[in-house]
Amino acid sequence: MAFTFFFRDMQILELIMRHVVPFVVGSSRVRVWDAGCAMGLEAYSLAILFAENMGYFAFKNLQIHATDKEESNSFGDIIRSGIYPEEEVRRIPAELLQKYFMPVNQNSHFQVIDPIRSKIYYQRHDLLSLKPIDSGFSLILCKNVLLHFQAEERIKVIRMFHNALLPGGYFATEQTQKMPSEIESLFVKVAPDGEIFKKVEEES
Repeated sequence: MAFTFFFRDMQILELIMRHVVPFVVGSSRVRVWDAGCAMGLEAYSLAILFAENMGYFAFKNLQIHATDKEESNSFGDIIRSGIYPEEEVRRIPAELLQKYFMPVNQNSHFQVIDPIRSKIYYQRHDLLSLKPIDSGFSLILCKNVLLHFQAEERIKVIRMFHNALLPGGYFATEQTQKMPSEIESLFVKVAPDGEIFKKVEEES
């Protein structure tokens, strides 16, 4: 399981907010795929930041589909409960912790509030099946997963992501993962300081 924490790689999260929020303004449904979600810390970080940046009515249209290939089925239980031990939430800015989490178990754990939890939909999924969970995504975020794949597998998975995105949708990944040259024509990099890309339609 990849090491992660709430609001990890804040730079790429801020870039997502800067580019994706304007892209989805006025949409009746905003769908995000967090591929490789582990215990849900990244998915909840995204949901909180969207809540902070989208406005109340736009946020109502948000769905975050969090997926991971896991064997124990524990990720789903954790994500659905939204309960995390105190050591997991220490890095969260105090104002966000107070706004979006409730203390439980004599403050030894904290639970994500219902309006945020209701935006996260978890399912088990193997990226190497090369079958997307659905289509019509405004954003696909995949970090700490692609680096474990062989080069040819990465190309196939990113092509699958491309097909699952809306026209003009965004794909974001970790800073160390560069876009393979074989498929770089499928995307336009939109920020020099982050691995975030906008979908380009393939020529027929």
